[in-house]
Amino acid sequence: MTSSSTTHVTIIGAGLGGLTLARVLHVHGIAATVYEAEPSPAARAQGGMLDIHDDSGQPALEAAGLTDQFRALVLEGREATRLLDTDGTVLFEDDTTRGRPEVLRGALRRILLDSLPDGTVRWGHKVSGVRALGEGRHEVGFADGSTVVTSLLVGADGAWSRVRPLLSGATPEYTGRSFVETYLFDADTRHPATAKAVGAGALFVLAPGRGIQAHRENDGTLHTYVALTEPRSWFDAIDFADPAAAAARIAREFEGWAPELTALITDGDTDPVLRTLNALPIDHSWTRVPGVTLLGDAAHLAAPNGEGANLAMLDGAELALGIAENPDDIETALTAYEQAMFPRSAAAAADGEQLHELLFGADTPHRLIDMFTGAEAR
Repeated sequence: MTSSSTTHVTIIGAGLGGLTLARVLHVHGIAATVYEAEPSPAARAQGGMLDIHDDSGQPALEAAGLTDQFRALVLEGREATRLLDTDGTVLFEDDTTRGRPEVLRGALRRILLDSLPDGTVRWGHKVSGVRALGEGRHEVGFADGSTVVTSLLVGADGAWSRVRPLLSGATPEYTGRSFVETYLFDADTRHPATAKAVGAGALFVLAPGRGIQAHRENDGTLHTYVALTEPRSWFDAIDFADPAAAAARIAREFEGWAPELTALITDGDTDPVLRTLNALPIDHSWTRVPGVTLLGDAAHLAAPNGEGANLAMLDGAELALGIAENPDDIETALTAYEQAMFPRSAAAAADGEQLHELLFGADTPHRLIDMFTGAEAR
């Protein structure tokens, strides 16, 4: 690789991080191909709201030249936060903005996809295996029997990355907590009491080891993650193929909570979906391997704390900028990227563990209120 004009980057995974990498490379005249297992951009829902941080996600979008398009996606007022007691009493609320505007993940992904040249993303390419060929070259095999050989491979393929084993033997482990995802649609009309409880933005209702977290999206949609601290075997005993029975079983863990809150579980307009929370070691890193690296969850999967998508986009932008600055020395670019990414992601993962303790630990919700108000921790 002697110049940017001959550099070609192979990216596995069309999530926000991989697409940001491809877009910033394109801005700098560097070609990339993104291989994605899903058959099309519309193959599945892309999740709910993202707060895009002014020190990570927003600079990444600026590097991608997409700040104006991003600003057009912002849902005003969704930064509002409410913390309720289990009987529905308001314990804390704040509708100020904090430099972290909220957008829908699917809409953000769409502007990234639309910013890439036609054919950049190859849909329906599920990786079946990756192997080293020597001298920094790697062969990626796909489920359809096709292969591609690359001198610069980036694993942006999430928690269960097929690229990660080239660099690390680490695998995600269950954190001891899971979320159950539900939606209510047209809630202002169909579920007015619940819509009023959620408010204009994010809702938290917390007790030790459990909680209901909801967010208002577009058109009266309420998107909920119900948190329970239980072993995998506990969730395995629930038949999620029977949605009504599954919702009823989850709701039993919130017996005595206000009905407008439990309605987020029992009255869902979609089948409840189990989201187990898994994480890599906080200090996950690896020794430099020529021709390959990782970004986003493939590199630093952690329990959700609002940082994951932002870090993935920042990873993608910084990696692309490093390649653009060092087209004649890709290994220097990869080394610099990893040396900055490792401590940044470790700090974010540690902060995330502390946040989960605030949310679901023995002192919830009091310590969380202290954090919101700036009071000393109890």
